[in-house]
Amino acid sequence: MTTTTLSATFFGWRVVWAAFTVAAFGWGIGFYGPPVFLHAIHAARGWPVALISAAVTCHFLLGAVVVANLAALHRRFGLVAVTRAGAICMALGILGWALAMAPWQLFAATLLSGFGWAATSAAAINAMVAPWFARRRPAALSTAYNGASVGGIVLSPLWVALIAALGFGGAAALLGGIMVLAIWWLSGRVLGRTPASMGLFPDGDAHAVPPRTTSTSLPGSALWRDRRFVTLAAATGLGLFAQIGLIAHLFSLLVPALGAQLAGFAAGLATLCAIAGRTGLGWMLPQGADRRRAAAANFGVQICGSLVLLAAGGDSVGLLLLGVVLFGLGLGNATSLPPLIAQADFAPADTARAVALVTAVSQACYAFAPAVFGAVRDLGQAHGDGAPWLFFAAAAIQLAAAGVVLLGRHRR
Repeated sequence: MTTTTLSATFFGWRVVWAAFTVAAFGWGIGFYGPPVFLHAIHAARGWPVALISAAVTCHFLLGAVVVANLAALHRRFGLVAVTRAGAICMALGILGWALAMAPWQLFAATLLSGFGWAATSAAAINAMVAPWFARRRPAALSTAYNGASVGGIVLSPLWVALIAALGFGGAAALLGGIMVLAIWWLSGRVLGRTPASMGLFPDGDAHAVPPRTTSTSLPGSALWRDRRFVTLAAATGLGLFAQIGLIAHLFSLLVPALGAQLAGFAAGLATLCAIAGRTGLGWMLPQGADRRRAAAANFGVQICGSLVLLAAGGDSVGLLLLGVVLFGLGLGNATSLPPLIAQADFAPADTARAVALVTAVSQACYAFAPAVFGAVRDLGQAHGDGAPWLFFAAAAIQLAAAGVVLLGRHRR
């Protein structure tokens, strides 16, 4: 049987679409959901926004702790068990957010939702897809991670509609139940299989292709002392900090110039551009390309977007939309490029752990981004206008991320 025939029916692509579905639920509930939940809880309970925001930060920080140990959890309990447990914890956790009658109950619920987010986020998606692909991993991961963007596009407005119709508790029970059923079934039918158990090789090849790496294994704490790992974790953390910090405030910054309806369109446009940017890079990245240079270029596109938004001055609709497009094109690659860099930089035995730790570090960083950017915005408004300060801060942080990621390139 030829390689082409094998690839045409390769089971790995079923795994990709299963991971796509997990990502859609994971991000749609665990990442894009909390901003909607914040508004719903504030309206229903009257608790201070700062208190509920602290619970959102706690949700992401607890998730970061779990992500740091996700590779070990997968080894001990298996991918299927951890993924199913994550779906159940996510559903129960969000239901806990909805039913909390006291602040301590809200923070207790973040213990469950944080675990659920960790078990369905970037490191988990990489763990599902990576065993099935080597050469074609950029295309496979970009397709799977697009589920995150689709989850935001579909579930964010769906949350709003269901909460208005059923209340927060009813919406959480309905979507949480659907998620558990879908992920439970996909985990058993698709994610529980491995190439070895089906007598297949990665990428659907007719024979095994040895991994092309000169890296030696980095057990224990040796990974934390490795220049490549440190620069990858720092660059990813900086990049996501800038992205999420700006995105958290972008809608309200665009409303004065565009109006609420067009500003909402611009936010949706950024997400569509994220899908386009991730898909384009994933499918067109050449074999053997320097993935750190690709990451630096991706940061460069977002720097251009931030500077165009800065140049728009809050009154040029065309420049504002152009800035949103440029910034949006780099959004998706911030999650899909780090696993690809790890695949090229580390020995196969270390790749999953490196991806999990990079994800944990970046998640711990971006958990504070909305608050920090909010403080920068307040400082800017005290001097006249906070928008330019935010755009300049985003560009400066992305520039630092580009420099750091290049510092980890292989020395020749």
